[in-house]
Amino acid sequence: MTRHYNFCAGPAALPSAVLERARDELLDYQGRGLSVMEMSHRSDEFVVIAERAEADLRELLAIPSDYRVLFLQGGASMQFSMLPMNLLGQGGSANFIQTGIWGKKALSEAKRLGFKCHLAASSEANGQTAVPNQASLAISDDAAYLHYTSNETIGGLEFDYIPQAIRADGKAVPLVCDMSSNILSGPIDVSEYGVIYAGAQKNIGPAGLTIVVVRDDLLGRAPSTIPSLFDYQLLAEAGSMVNTPPTYAWYLSGLVFQWLKNDVGGLEAMEAMNQRKAQKLYAAIDASHFYRNPIAIPNRSRMNVPFVLADERLDNAFLQEADEAGLLNLKGHRSVGGMRASLYNAVPEEAVDALIAFMADFEQRRG
Repeated sequence: MTRHYNFCAGPAALPSAVLERARDELLDYQGRGLSVMEMSHRSDEFVVIAERAEADLRELLAIPSDYRVLFLQGGASMQFSMLPMNLLGQGGSANFIQTGIWGKKALSEAKRLGFKCHLAASSEANGQTAVPNQASLAISDDAAYLHYTSNETIGGLEFDYIPQAIRADGKAVPLVCDMSSNILSGPIDVSEYGVIYAGAQKNIGPAGLTIVVVRDDLLGRAPSTIPSLFDYQLLAEAGSMVNTPPTYAWYLSGLVFQWLKNDVGGLEAMEAMNQRKAQKLYAAIDASHFYRNPIAIPNRSRMNVPFVLADERLDNAFLQEADEAGLLNLKGHRSVGGMRASLYNAVPEEAVDALIAFMADFEQRRG
């Protein structure tokens, strides 16, 4: 069997070592005589799997003890609703920094539900090619939290700083971050945030699971009128098991955490690999007259590298030939076109080398 190089933006590549272990344990988990997919989520065996996954994630991200870790369903998009429901129960407005499609969706959903919202900054004026700087943030006087997307998966725009949310009265408000496409790509300081959330299907594991890391003081703010399955405090009290969680996705994510710890050597080592992969690809694009990346250099994403060809009439040929060469899922999002190479943790460096070689060859033949 041949494994090709997968540059999909999500669901994305998983580490081969994780897939191999899951294959070996698929029918018989550690001699138990059944698959993890068949286990009760309340069984002793699965509780150990769940607790190990949380402990490993806490270790990787150095999550402080005054934060809860939730393993939820509904994708990161569900958090666009759950966040205002949980954090605006005592009034105030949700402030947003909008730098792309996912940030815009978060703002639109909060508005659709009738919550008070304020646009603190936007990158629309520059065509979403650079993030707003700290000085340009206009936090409202009634801000309850500030939301931003640390890496816009579609546009390939990544923050190069952590925003500070300070109201005119000098009060700091909680920072809420959608880290779906760059969580676990390197170390972060969790204590800078009130809430971090991320869909699993990029750097964490398979689709179907969403991680939410929420500070204790932000629990218990939701009104009793919201659905119980949306209440962070109830979910935390139940260990994310108010109802049946996505057990197999939880198990696979735990295997990814172990891979990051034991095979990669932690997030510092992972960050060095990711920097090297991205720098190689951007260097190849910048050295070419045939390919172009529109993002301001300080805000170029390490995870998602969009690029366009000098002649868009060659797009289909590029994608077809890339697919034949074993370089899969390079088509850009339908909203922006062009190409996009997603370089998540599980994408090996040799995949980037193969892509660069293919791009050079294609340019030589077609440019």
